[in-house]
Amino acid sequence: MLGEYRIEGRRAAEIAASVEQAVGAGELRPGQLLPPMRELANELGVNPNTVAAAYRTLRERGVIETAGRRGSRVRPKPATTGREDIRVEVPEGVRNVANGNPDPALLPPLAPAFAAAAEQGDREPVLYGEATVDPELARLAREALDADGVPAGPLAVGSGSLDVIERVLAAHLKPGDTVAVEDPGWGSLLDLVPALGLRIAPVGVDDEGPLPDDVRRALEAGARALIVTDRAQNPTGASVTATRARALRAVLVDHPDILLVEDDHGHGIVDLALHPLAGDTRHWAFVRSVAKAYGPDLRLAVLTGDEVTVDRVHGRHRLGPGWVSRITQRAVVHLWADGVLDTAKVAAAYRERRDRLIDGLAERGVEAHGRSGLNVWIPVPDETGAVSRLLHAGWAVAPGARFRMGAPQGIRVTVAALRDAEVAPLADAVARALGPARPAGTYR
Repeated sequence: MLGEYRIEGRRAAEIAASVEQAVGAGELRPGQLLPPMRELANELGVNPNTVAAAYRTLRERGVIETAGRRGSRVRPKPATTGREDIRVEVPEGVRNVANGNPDPALLPPLAPAFAAAAEQGDREPVLYGEATVDPELARLAREALDADGVPAGPLAVGSGSLDVIERVLAAHLKPGDTVAVEDPGWGSLLDLVPALGLRIAPVGVDDEGPLPDDVRRALEAGARALIVTDRAQNPTGASVTATRARALRAVLVDHPDILLVEDDHGHGIVDLALHPLAGDTRHWAFVRSVAKAYGPDLRLAVLTGDEVTVDRVHGRHRLGPGWVSRITQRAVVHLWADGVLDTAKVAAAYRERRDRLIDGLAERGVEAHGRSGLNVWIPVPDETGAVSRLLHAGWAVAPGARFRMGAPQGIRVTVAALRDAEVAPLADAVARALGPARPAGTYR
C-alpha cells in the first residue's frame, strides 16, 4: 500500500508529521492510499484513537482526504505556481500580448501622491495600536460602494484581491470544503483554492457572467462558497448583467448559508454598470483592488462584507502583517481625491482596443469574447498548436490552460497596449493559426 515507506510515531503529532514529511519528500504520492486506522494502530502498537487523531490533523491541513469506506488518500498536491509556469517564453522581436498587464501609458503618476502621503506621515506618524484603515480611505471607498449599490458593511484593507480572497476563504472554510469557481477563470485563484486544501467545483461562464444552472448544481452538490467576478473577468472579459444578476440572486436565495465572494476586477477600467449579488446570503465579501487602474505594484484592495466575515479577516490580518501601510493608503486617498485618473477615458480606450480586435477577428470568421477589461478570449480547437503558430508568426499569446479546468480550449490576448496598426496583422495571424472558420458558440 505504501511501498517501502513506513509511517512512524507513537503520538498523533508524530504520526501526522511522519506522513506529512513523506508527502513533502515525494515518498508518498498524490492519490496513494493510507493504511486503515486499525491496521496502522496495530502496526505502531498504539490506540486506534491516536491514529484517528493523526488522520484528522492531516485532513485539517489538507494533506489527506477521506472518502468513507474507500479510506484515506494523499490529496492531490496543492498547486502554488503551477499555472504561472504555463506561459510562453517571449523571444526577442516577438510582440507580447500575453501578460495581462494594463497599459503603462494609461496609469497615473504615483510620485506626487506618495510624496504627499509621506509628508503627512512625517506630520502624523502612524504608530502601533492605531486604526488599521485610514479614515479618509474608508470614507471615499464607502461612498463609491454606496453609489454602485453594494450593501452597507464594515471595511478592511488587504494587499490586493488575491490576499483578501484567501483571508475570506480561510475565515469560513476548512480543508476539504468545496468552492464554486468560474471556468475559465483567474489562474491564480484556480491555484489558490487547492493550495488552501479546498476543492473546486467549476462553473461555466458566458459573456454575462457565471451560468445560473451551473451555480445551482454546484451549490446543491454541497459547495460552501461561490466566487464571482463582477466585471472584466479574467480571461474572458465577462461582466455580470442586470438580467444575469437577477438569475444568480434567485439561485442564492435558496442557499443563504453559503459564502459569496465578489471580485470587482474591472473597477476603474470599465464603463459597464456594476450589478452586485450580495444581500441574499448570510456571509458575503466584496473586494476591490486598485491594481488594474492605478498600477499592479500598488498592492491595496478594499474589502466590505458582513460583520462576522470582515471582523475575522481583520483580526487574522492583525496577527500577521498587522495592516497595509498607511502611507500607501494615504497615497491612494490622494489619487482618488485629486482625480488624477480619468476612468471614463481609460475605460473607453480599453473598450476600443477590445472592439477593434474582436471586430477584426469576426471579419475573418474567428469567434472572440471580451465585453470588458484588458483581455480577449478566443476559443480554439488546439491551443498548443495555436500558441506555437502565433509565436512563430511573431505574437506571444497566453495559453488557455492557465485559466481553465474543464472548459474548452482557448487562448487569451491582452489588448491593453495594442496599437491600431497592430490589430489587422494580429487578426490575420490568429485566423491563419486557427485554420478554417468555425461556427460561433459559447466558450463554456
